[in-house]
Amino acid sequence: MKKTNKNTEQVEVMALFGYEMTPCQPLTFRRRGESETEVTELLRTQIKFVGGVALHIFDVLVGREKMRLEFNSRDLSWHLTQH
Repeated sequence: MKKTNKNTEQVEVMALFGYEMTPCQPLTFRRRGESETEVTELLRTQIKFVGGVALHIFDVLVGREKMRLEFNSRDLSWHLTQH
């Protein structure tokens, strides 16, 4: 996936799959060279289809900061965007 925003970076995510009514919930993420960051709250989820690829989008709070985690279903990568 090409980076389209300078504030977007690839991250490692620990997520819980198949939990109650939410099929996927990101719990923590790790930036390269940094320690784990805990997701405080899941605000919204959506799926966006781009050229045959499903992007699973998670708007989250980390403390008081809004961030977006995107899961690319083609290459199974996670990307973080700060708002």
